[in-house]
Amino acid sequence: MLKVIQSPAKYIQGPDALYHIGKYAKPFGDRALIIADKFVMDLVGSTVKDSMSQYEVNGHFELFNGECTHNEINRLSELAKAQASLVIIGVGGGKTLDTAKAVAYKCQLPVVISPTIASTDAPTSALSVIYTELGAFDSYLFYPTNPDVVVMDTNIIASAPARLLVAGMGDALATYFEARACSHAQKQTMAGGKSTLAALALAELCYNTLLEDGYKAKLAVSRGVCTTAVENIIEANTFLSGIGFESAGLAAAHAIHNGFTALEECHNMYHGEKVAFGTLVQLVLENSPLEELEEFLDFCVLVGLPVTLEELGINATGDELNEKIMAVAELSCAEGETIYNMPFDVDSDKVYAAILTADQLGREWLY
Repeated sequence: MLKVIQSPAKYIQGPDALYHIGKYAKPFGDRALIIADKFVMDLVGSTVKDSMSQYEVNGHFELFNGECTHNEINRLSELAKAQASLVIIGVGGGKTLDTAKAVAYKCQLPVVISPTIASTDAPTSALSVIYTELGAFDSYLFYPTNPDVVVMDTNIIASAPARLLVAGMGDALATYFEARACSHAQKQTMAGGKSTLAALALAELCYNTLLEDGYKAKLAVSRGVCTTAVENIIEANTFLSGIGFESAGLAAAHAIHNGFTALEECHNMYHGEKVAFGTLVQLVLENSPLEELEEFLDFCVLVGLPVTLEELGINATGDELNEKIMAVAELSCAEGETIYNMPFDVDSDKVYAAILTADQLGREWLY
Protein backbone atom coordinates (compact mmCIF):
# COMPACT_ATOMS: atom_id res chain seq x y z
CA MET A 1 0.00 0.00 0.00
CA LEU A 2 1.28 3.47 -0.89
CA LYS A 3 1.74 6.22 1.66
CA VAL A 4 -0.47 9.28 1.14
CA ILE A 5 -0.67 12.72 2.75
CA GLN A 6 -3.10 15.46 1.73
CA SER A 7 -3.88 18.98 2.86
CA PRO A 8 -5.35 22.30 1.72
CA ALA A 9 -3.34 24.03 -0.99
CA LYS A 10 -2.92 27.08 1.27
CA TYR A 11 -3.62 27.69 4.97
CA ILE A 12 -3.66 31.26 6.31
CA GLN A 13 -4.09 32.11 10.00
CA GLY A 14 -3.82 35.24 12.08
CA PRO A 15 -5.57 38.32 13.48
CA ASP A 16 -7.82 40.07 10.94
CA ALA A 17 -7.06 37.47 8.26
CA LEU A 18 -10.61 37.86 6.94
CA TYR A 19 -9.80 41.42 5.86
CA HIS A 20 -7.58 39.88 3.17
CA ILE A 21 -9.94 37.17 1.88
CA GLY A 22 -10.37 39.05 -1.40
CA LYS A 23 -6.64 38.80 -1.98
CA TYR A 24 -6.76 35.01 -1.68
CA ALA A 25 -9.89 34.67 -3.82
CA LYS A 26 -8.71 36.94 -6.64
CA PRO A 27 -6.22 34.46 -8.24
CA PHE A 28 -9.18 32.14 -9.00
CA GLY A 29 -11.23 34.83 -10.73
CA ASP A 30 -13.12 38.07 -10.21
CA ARG A 31 -16.61 36.62 -9.62
CA ALA A 32 -17.30 34.90 -6.30
CA LEU A 33 -20.35 33.31 -4.72
CA ILE A 34 -20.10 33.95 -0.97
CA ILE A 35 -22.16 31.62 1.27
CA ALA A 36 -22.89 32.44 4.92
CA ASP A 37 -25.85 32.17 7.31
CA LYS A 38 -27.63 35.26 8.61
CA PHE A 39 -25.73 35.40 11.92
CA VAL A 40 -22.35 35.24 10.18
CA MET A 41 -23.46 37.65 7.45
CA ASP A 42 -24.42 40.19 10.12
CA LEU A 43 -21.16 39.53 11.98
CA VAL A 44 -18.59 39.74 9.19
CA GLY A 45 -20.46 40.39 5.94
CA SER A 46 -19.24 43.99 5.69
CA THR A 47 -15.64 42.87 6.25
CA VAL A 48 -15.85 40.34 3.43
CA LYS A 49 -17.61 42.84 1.15
CA ASP A 50 -14.93 45.48 1.74
CA SER A 51 -12.17 42.97 1.04
CA MET A 52 -13.83 41.88 -2.19
CA SER A 53 -14.08 45.51 -3.30
CA GLN A 54 -10.48 46.25 -2.37
CA TYR A 55 -9.21 43.42 -4.56
CA GLU A 56 -11.75 44.03 -7.35
CA VAL A 57 -13.69 40.79 -6.91
CA ASN A 58 -17.41 40.90 -7.67
CA GLY A 59 -18.95 39.06 -4.71
CA HIS A 60 -22.53 37.79 -4.77
CA PHE A 61 -23.67 37.12 -1.18
CA GLU A 62 -26.20 34.35 -0.58
CA LEU A 63 -27.72 33.29 2.75
CA PHE A 64 -27.19 29.68 3.74
CA ASN A 65 -30.46 28.05 4.83
CA GLY A 66 -28.94 26.27 7.82
CA GLU A 67 -28.74 22.62 6.74
CA CYS A 68 -26.22 20.96 4.44
CA THR A 69 -28.74 19.05 2.32
CA HIS A 70 -28.80 17.88 -1.29
CA ASN A 71 -31.53 20.43 -2.01
CA GLU A 72 -29.50 23.30 -0.57
CA ILE A 73 -26.41 22.20 -2.48
CA ASN A 74 -28.41 22.02 -5.70
CA ARG A 75 -30.00 25.44 -5.09
CA LEU A 76 -26.66 27.13 -4.51
CA SER A 77 -25.02 25.29 -7.39
CA GLU A 78 -27.66 26.58 -9.79
CA LEU A 79 -27.14 30.09 -8.43
CA ALA A 80 -23.37 29.81 -8.92
CA LYS A 81 -23.92 28.80 -12.53
CA ALA A 82 -26.41 31.61 -13.11
CA GLN A 83 -23.94 34.12 -11.67
CA ALA A 84 -21.09 32.65 -13.75
CA SER A 85 -19.12 32.36 -10.50
CA LEU A 86 -15.44 31.52 -10.77
CA VAL A 87 -14.82 30.73 -7.08
CA ILE A 88 -16.98 29.64 -4.11
CA ILE A 89 -16.36 31.18 -0.68
CA GLY A 90 -17.81 29.68 2.49
CA VAL A 91 -17.75 31.70 5.73
CA GLY A 92 -19.09 30.43 9.06
CA GLY A 93 -19.61 27.12 10.84
CA GLY A 94 -19.23 23.52 9.75
CA LYS A 95 -22.49 23.05 7.84
CA THR A 96 -21.95 26.24 5.85
CA LEU A 97 -18.40 25.22 4.99
CA ASP A 98 -19.44 21.68 4.04
CA THR A 99 -22.09 23.13 1.75
CA ALA A 100 -19.59 25.49 0.12
CA LYS A 101 -17.24 22.55 -0.53
CA ALA A 102 -20.07 20.54 -2.07
CA VAL A 103 -21.17 23.42 -4.31
CA ALA A 104 -17.59 23.98 -5.48
CA TYR A 105 -17.22 20.29 -6.29
CA LYS A 106 -20.52 20.12 -8.15
CA CYS A 107 -19.65 23.23 -10.18
CA GLN A 108 -16.01 22.18 -10.62
CA LEU A 109 -14.82 25.45 -9.08
CA PRO A 110 -12.13 26.31 -6.52
CA VAL A 111 -13.26 26.91 -2.94
CA VAL A 112 -12.06 29.26 -0.20
CA ILE A 113 -13.06 28.31 3.36
CA SER A 114 -13.13 30.75 6.29
CA PRO A 115 -14.36 29.33 9.62
CA THR A 116 -15.64 31.65 12.32
CA ILE A 117 -15.14 29.01 15.03
CA ALA A 118 -12.51 26.34 15.71
CA SER A 119 -14.72 23.61 17.16
CA THR A 120 -13.73 20.79 14.75
CA ASP A 121 -10.97 19.84 12.33
CA ALA A 122 -13.35 19.70 9.34
CA PRO A 123 -12.42 22.97 7.54
CA THR A 124 -9.26 21.54 5.97
CA SER A 125 -10.80 18.21 4.91
CA ALA A 126 -11.84 16.82 1.52
CA LEU A 127 -15.32 15.75 2.62
CA SER A 128 -18.75 17.05 3.58
CA VAL A 129 -21.38 15.62 5.91
CA ILE A 130 -24.80 15.67 4.24
CA TYR A 131 -28.04 15.82 6.28
CA THR A 132 -31.71 15.26 5.53
CA GLU A 133 -34.19 18.15 5.53
CA LEU A 134 -35.05 17.19 9.13
CA GLY A 135 -31.42 17.42 10.23
CA ALA A 136 -30.62 13.70 10.44
CA PHE A 137 -27.37 12.30 9.05
CA ASP A 138 -27.70 11.29 5.40
CA SER A 139 -24.27 10.53 3.93
CA TYR A 140 -20.69 11.65 3.37
CA LEU A 141 -19.43 13.27 0.19
CA PHE A 142 -15.74 12.70 -0.50
CA TYR A 143 -13.76 14.96 -2.82
CA PRO A 144 -10.58 14.35 -4.82
CA THR A 145 -8.91 17.46 -3.37
CA ASN A 146 -8.93 19.52 -0.18
CA PRO A 147 -10.02 23.18 -0.10
CA ASP A 148 -7.87 25.51 -2.17
CA VAL A 149 -7.53 28.07 0.62
CA VAL A 150 -8.42 28.05 4.33
CA VAL A 151 -8.50 31.46 6.05
CA MET A 152 -8.58 31.49 9.86
CA ASP A 153 -9.24 34.92 11.39
CA THR A 154 -8.09 34.37 14.97
CA ASN A 155 -9.69 37.54 16.34
CA ILE A 156 -13.12 36.38 15.17
CA ILE A 157 -12.58 32.84 16.46
CA ALA A 158 -11.35 34.14 19.84
CA SER A 159 -14.56 36.13 20.26
CA ALA A 160 -16.75 33.00 19.96
CA PRO A 161 -17.91 31.19 23.14
CA ALA A 162 -15.05 29.39 24.93
CA ARG A 163 -16.98 26.12 24.89
CA LEU A 164 -16.62 25.96 21.10
CA LEU A 165 -12.81 26.22 21.24
CA VAL A 166 -12.75 23.61 24.01
CA ALA A 167 -14.94 21.30 21.91
CA GLY A 168 -12.37 21.69 19.16
CA MET A 169 -9.71 20.58 21.62
CA GLY A 170 -11.80 17.48 22.34
CA ASP A 171 -11.91 16.63 18.64
CA ALA A 172 -8.18 17.29 18.33
CA LEU A 173 -7.36 15.17 21.41
CA ALA A 174 -8.30 12.04 19.47
CA THR A 175 -5.93 12.79 16.60
CA TYR A 176 -2.70 11.41 18.04
CA PHE A 177 -4.23 8.34 19.66
CA GLU A 178 -6.22 7.36 16.57
CA ALA A 179 -3.20 8.01 14.34
CA ARG A 180 -1.04 5.85 16.60
CA ALA A 181 -3.54 2.99 16.50
CA CYS A 182 -3.98 3.21 12.73
CA SER A 183 -0.22 3.21 12.20
CA HIS A 184 0.34 0.21 14.45
CA ALA A 185 -2.37 -1.68 12.58
CA GLN A 186 -1.02 -0.56 9.18
CA LYS A 187 -4.55 0.37 8.12
CA GLN A 188 -5.56 2.67 5.28
CA THR A 189 -6.27 6.27 6.20
CA MET A 190 -8.95 8.57 4.79
CA ALA A 191 -6.33 9.89 2.38
CA GLY A 192 -6.32 6.49 0.68
CA GLY A 193 -3.03 4.98 1.79
CA LYS A 194 -0.82 4.30 4.78
CA SER A 195 0.24 7.13 7.06
CA THR A 196 3.41 9.10 6.44
CA LEU A 197 5.98 10.10 9.04
CA ALA A 198 4.94 13.71 8.48
CA ALA A 199 1.29 13.02 9.29
CA LEU A 200 2.20 11.10 12.43
CA ALA A 201 4.52 13.90 13.53
CA LEU A 202 1.76 16.48 13.05
CA ALA A 203 -0.67 14.30 15.04
CA GLU A 204 1.78 14.07 17.94
CA LEU A 205 2.52 17.81 17.76
CA CYS A 206 -1.24 18.40 17.92
CA TYR A 207 -1.50 16.51 21.22
CA ASN A 208 1.55 18.18 22.76
CA THR A 209 0.25 21.62 21.77
CA LEU A 210 -3.08 20.91 23.46
CA LEU A 211 -1.37 19.91 26.69
CA GLU A 212 0.90 22.95 26.63
CA ASP A 213 -1.52 25.69 25.59
CA GLY A 214 -5.09 24.38 25.89
CA TYR A 215 -5.91 25.72 29.34
CA LYS A 216 -4.22 29.06 28.68
CA ALA A 217 -6.20 29.41 25.46
CA LYS A 218 -9.47 28.67 27.24
CA LEU A 219 -8.77 31.41 29.78
CA ALA A 220 -8.01 33.93 27.04
CA VAL A 221 -11.11 33.26 24.91
CA SER A 222 -13.21 33.33 28.07
CA ARG A 223 -12.33 37.04 28.05
CA GLY A 224 -12.72 37.34 24.27
CA VAL A 225 -9.05 37.98 23.53
CA CYS A 226 -6.49 36.32 21.27
CA THR A 227 -3.09 35.36 22.70
CA THR A 228 -0.20 33.24 21.45
CA ALA A 229 -1.77 30.25 23.21
CA VAL A 230 -5.05 30.85 21.37
CA GLU A 231 -3.21 31.07 18.04
CA ASN A 232 -1.48 27.76 18.80
CA ILE A 233 -4.71 26.01 19.78
CA ILE A 234 -6.56 27.25 16.71
CA GLU A 235 -3.78 25.78 14.58
CA ALA A 236 -3.88 22.53 16.56
CA ASN A 237 -7.69 22.24 16.40
CA THR A 238 -7.86 22.98 12.69
CA PHE A 239 -4.68 22.32 10.73
CA LEU A 240 -2.71 19.83 12.83
CA SER A 241 -5.77 17.79 13.72
CA GLY A 242 -7.19 18.12 10.20
CA ILE A 243 -4.09 16.72 8.52
CA GLY A 244 -3.72 14.20 11.32
CA PHE A 245 -7.19 12.69 11.10
CA GLU A 246 -7.28 12.61 7.31
CA SER A 247 -3.73 11.48 6.54
CA ALA A 248 -2.87 9.49 9.68
CA GLY A 249 -6.21 7.81 10.31
CA LEU A 250 -9.32 7.48 12.45
CA ALA A 251 -9.91 4.59 14.86
CA ALA A 252 -12.10 3.88 17.90
CA ALA A 253 -12.64 7.38 19.31
CA HIS A 254 -14.68 8.70 16.39
CA ALA A 255 -16.57 5.42 15.97
CA ILE A 256 -17.60 5.62 19.64
CA HIS A 257 -18.67 9.22 19.08
CA ASN A 258 -20.90 7.94 16.29
CA GLY A 259 -22.28 5.37 18.69
CA PHE A 260 -23.34 8.05 21.14
CA THR A 261 -25.46 9.69 18.42
CA ALA A 262 -27.91 6.85 19.13
CA LEU A 263 -28.83 8.52 22.44
CA GLU A 264 -31.13 11.53 22.25
CA GLU A 265 -29.80 12.91 25.53
CA CYS A 266 -26.39 13.39 23.90
CA HIS A 267 -27.68 15.47 21.00
CA ASN A 268 -27.00 18.78 22.74
CA MET A 269 -23.33 17.88 23.19
CA TYR A 270 -20.81 19.14 20.65
CA HIS A 271 -18.99 16.74 18.35
CA GLY A 272 -15.65 17.28 20.09
CA GLU A 273 -17.10 16.75 23.55
CA LYS A 274 -18.34 13.30 22.56
CA VAL A 275 -15.07 12.55 20.76
CA ALA A 276 -13.11 13.39 23.93
CA PHE A 277 -15.03 10.79 25.91
CA GLY A 278 -14.67 8.38 22.97
CA THR A 279 -10.92 8.86 23.19
CA LEU A 280 -10.97 7.93 26.88
CA VAL A 281 -12.88 4.77 25.92
CA GLN A 282 -10.27 4.00 23.23
CA LEU A 283 -7.49 4.32 25.81
CA VAL A 284 -9.33 1.85 28.04
CA LEU A 285 -9.74 -0.54 25.07
CA GLU A 286 -5.99 -0.31 24.50
CA ASN A 287 -5.27 -0.88 28.20
CA SER A 288 -3.12 2.24 28.08
CA PRO A 289 -0.62 2.86 30.90
CA LEU A 290 -2.09 4.51 33.98
CA GLU A 291 0.25 7.49 33.52
CA GLU A 292 -1.21 8.17 30.06
CA LEU A 293 -4.77 7.84 31.34
CA GLU A 294 -4.07 10.23 34.19
CA GLU A 295 -2.50 12.80 31.85
CA PHE A 296 -5.55 12.60 29.59
CA LEU A 297 -8.04 12.87 32.46
CA ASP A 298 -6.15 15.78 34.00
CA PHE A 299 -6.33 17.75 30.78
CA CYS A 300 -10.01 17.06 30.14
CA VAL A 301 -11.04 18.11 33.63
CA LEU A 302 -8.83 21.22 33.45
CA VAL A 303 -10.42 22.57 30.26
CA GLY A 304 -13.93 21.22 30.90
CA LEU A 305 -14.30 18.24 28.59
CA PRO A 306 -16.62 15.40 29.71
CA VAL A 307 -15.05 12.33 31.34
CA THR A 308 -18.26 10.66 32.60
CA LEU A 309 -21.54 9.53 31.11
CA GLU A 310 -23.37 11.96 33.37
CA GLU A 311 -21.40 14.87 31.86
CA LEU A 312 -22.58 13.66 28.44
CA GLY A 313 -26.17 14.01 29.68
CA ILE A 314 -26.75 10.30 30.40
CA ASN A 315 -28.45 9.91 33.78
CA ALA A 316 -29.94 6.42 33.40
CA THR A 317 -29.09 3.67 35.90
CA GLY A 318 -29.37 -0.10 36.18
CA ASP A 319 -30.81 -2.07 33.29
CA GLU A 320 -31.82 1.09 31.43
CA LEU A 321 -28.23 2.33 31.46
CA ASN A 322 -26.88 -1.05 30.37
CA GLU A 323 -29.30 -1.15 27.44
CA LYS A 324 -28.35 2.35 26.34
CA ILE A 325 -24.62 1.67 26.52
CA MET A 326 -24.98 -1.60 24.61
CA ALA A 327 -26.85 0.32 21.89
CA VAL A 328 -23.93 2.76 21.74
CA ALA A 329 -21.43 -0.11 21.61
CA GLU A 330 -23.28 -1.89 18.82
CA LEU A 331 -23.51 1.26 16.69
CA SER A 332 -19.82 1.93 17.33
CA CYS A 333 -19.09 -1.47 15.81
CA ALA A 334 -21.32 -1.08 12.75
CA GLU A 335 -19.97 -2.47 9.50
CA GLY A 336 -17.39 -0.16 7.95
CA GLU A 337 -16.76 1.83 11.14
CA THR A 338 -13.27 3.17 11.84
CA ILE A 339 -13.12 1.17 15.07
CA TYR A 340 -11.82 -1.71 12.94
CA ASN A 341 -8.63 0.30 12.39
CA MET A 342 -7.59 -0.65 15.91
CA PRO A 343 -4.59 -3.03 15.97
CA PHE A 344 -6.61 -5.81 17.65
CA ASP A 345 -10.03 -7.41 17.36
CA VAL A 346 -12.89 -5.29 18.68
CA ASP A 347 -16.53 -6.19 19.24
CA SER A 348 -19.54 -4.59 20.94
CA ASP A 349 -18.99 -6.47 24.21
CA LYS A 350 -15.46 -5.05 24.52
CA VAL A 351 -16.69 -1.54 23.72
CA TYR A 352 -19.53 -1.87 26.25
CA ALA A 353 -17.05 -2.85 28.96
CA ALA A 354 -14.66 -0.06 28.00
CA ILE A 355 -17.40 2.60 28.10
CA LEU A 356 -18.48 1.62 31.61
CA THR A 357 -14.86 1.42 32.78
CA ALA A 358 -14.08 4.82 31.27
CA ASP A 359 -17.11 6.26 33.08
CA GLN A 360 -15.88 4.80 36.37
CA LEU A 361 -12.39 6.21 35.76
CA GLY A 362 -13.89 9.64 35.14
CA ARG A 363 -16.15 9.46 38.18
CA GLU A 364 -13.30 8.56 40.51
CA TRP A 365 -11.11 11.26 38.97
CA LEU A 366 -13.79 13.89 39.59
CA TYR A 367 -15.03 12.74 42.99
